[in-house]
Amino acid sequence: MLELLNEIDSFVWGPPLLILLVGTGMLLTVRLNLIQVLRLPHALKMIFAAKSEGEGDVTSFKALCTALAATVGTGNIVGVATAIKAGGPGALFWMWVAAFFGMATKYAECMLAVKFRKVDDNGNISGGPMYYIENGLGKSYKPLAVIFALFGVLCACFGIGTFAQINSITEITQITLGLHPFITGGVLTVLVAVVTIGGLKSIAKVTAAIVPFMAVLYLLATVSILIMNAGSVPAAIGKVFECAFTTTAAQGGFLGATVMLAMRSGVARGVFSNESGLGSAPIVAAAAKTKWPAEQGLVSMTGTFIDTIIICSLTGLTLVVTGVWSGDLNGAAMTDAAFNSSFASFGSFLLMVALSLFAFTTTLGWNYYGERCVEYLSGVKGIMPYRIFFIIIVACAPFLKLETIWTLADIVNGLMAIPNLIALLLLSGVIVAETKAYYKHLEEEKEQK
Repeated sequence: MLELLNEIDSFVWGPPLLILLVGTGMLLTVRLNLIQVLRLPHALKMIFAAKSEGEGDVTSFKALCTALAATVGTGNIVGVATAIKAGGPGALFWMWVAAFFGMATKYAECMLAVKFRKVDDNGNISGGPMYYIENGLGKSYKPLAVIFALFGVLCACFGIGTFAQINSITEITQITLGLHPFITGGVLTVLVAVVTIGGLKSIAKVTAAIVPFMAVLYLLATVSILIMNAGSVPAAIGKVFECAFTTTAAQGGFLGATVMLAMRSGVARGVFSNESGLGSAPIVAAAAKTKWPAEQGLVSMTGTFIDTIIICSLTGLTLVVTGVWSGDLNGAAMTDAAFNSSFASFGSFLLMVALSLFAFTTTLGWNYYGERCVEYLSGVKGIMPYRIFFIIIVACAPFLKLETIWTLADIVNGLMAIPNLIALLLLSGVIVAETKAYYKHLEEEKEQK
């Protein structure tokens, strides 16, 4: 089974998808005039300064926190470790490349989500790729929208949303506290059920409280490790760039890696982590209270910057400076070894808290993503059965093997991205026009002051 999944994974994440993914980001970067560089200061300011006026279910900040809750998860801790284990330190460089161009992609998809959103029969906002595909490209493209929604449900239930997150929590709690997966799985199932039954507002309330705290906690921990190993940091950064363009030789428990393997591992895990181009973040961005689609696009764009450029970089450099990347460990166990090398036994507890919070909030965010895809496919009547099924999946997740989980997650990620990226390319003219209209509004606003 694993061998078959690996073959499918290699096919899905072959050169065509890598070109489509990075190429879409490059095209949007050019057409939007380096928006991820020139407009990043304004975007970061808007995280807290957005007026949150207009229709919507949650504030811009809560929409960003929910999206960050879904993206800042095991991809930042376990995903970075598995990428470097497979592709060497050079994989981190390719994560940066994917994130840089992914920022333009994230802006575009979240902006479109607000522009083409609608209200469902329960009075809640619905939006995302399925709506901008059908309403932006026309009814003839509805099959593409349906394909996206189907893969979105699969991703929520069998990919990023559950298996990878819950399994990572049970693994780290077993390593650190010796808790049996039955206990951890039971507690997580109850917690997920309590929060998700309440819908988006309940999820947004929880994530807005947890996300800032967990991000600061993890930043402090990883920065402390880098300060303790400050003398090794320049060499580690040099190794990342060197291994990105040359074959990484085998050493210790590391089997060696080609440039293509480093690129594939870095881009695939980068997308798993920040979800740019995947089409997931637009689903919650659509619910933000805003009059200007481009405004929420800019706020959402910061999610990729925070997730990969900051958090994944800190994880990756921590693994390289401590030398654990070339050992026999993989996944959470590798990151755990890096933390323990600097914080002794306290390191495991620190990582357990960070990973558990990251993964738990990711599960909450993906529950909502899957729910909106189900609502698109079957209407509001499918929401409660989906929530119950999702909770059952959470209960089963602790008992699957790590490698199988990540391979399955990679496959459904790639399949979900394809229809979304096609839509972004076809709607690039709309994206540019909407962006120019927002810039004109900002200029007029400035003149009035």
